[in-house]
Amino acid sequence: MKPVPRLLCVLATALTATGAFAAEPAASAPDPAKGAAISTAVCAACHSNDGSRGSAANPIIQGQHPDYLVKQLVEFKTGKRDSAIMRAIAQPLSEADMKNVAAFYASKQAKPGFAKNKDLALLGEKLYRGGIAERNIPACTGCHSPNGAGIPAQYPRLAGQHADYVQTQLVAFRSGTRQNNPVMSGVSAKLNDREIKALSDYVAGLR
Repeated sequence: MKPVPRLLCVLATALTATGAFAAEPAASAPDPAKGAAISTAVCAACHSNDGSRGSAANPIIQGQHPDYLVKQLVEFKTGKRDSAIMRAIAQPLSEADMKNVAAFYASKQAKPGFAKNKDLALLGEKLYRGGIAERNIPACTGCHSPNGAGIPAQYPRLAGQHADYVQTQLVAFRSGTRQNNPVMSGVSAKLNDREIKALSDYVAGLR
């Protein structure tokens, strides 16, 4: 496991010590304004201040389902989804904090992306919409919907997501280094490198 950058550790400690993320009743309605403050203090360095198209190594979380974002933060915090950096970020967050920051990002309109390789995108479209019956690979539309909108809580919005990030996650599911979704682990295990790259390029331009 890679060491957590010292800056992130200091930031997380400072936020906890100063009570910046004070505990709130879990049942209270999410507050996007409070989520914006968390975004500015903690998330902006990697995800940009509004979750838009920053580094391709990090996901676009602008317009993502709030339930899905909360689920991922909880799983980073508990270690079910492995990331030293994200675990350090999630540790000081309460359930209310997670809901607030998720509501903030979900309130933003995701900007469209684009595919880079026409041939790969065509193969990706075939896989995304039809799967491969003879290899028991299901179409992605069943969980992520035909337009990539996804299903709240369990399956994220994929439309316009960075191709590099999607590719990295599919490879992680396939290798077992990401283990927080058995369905995705099973599907990815059946995909070869070119198919993963094709799917990633296709969803980047999906809208």
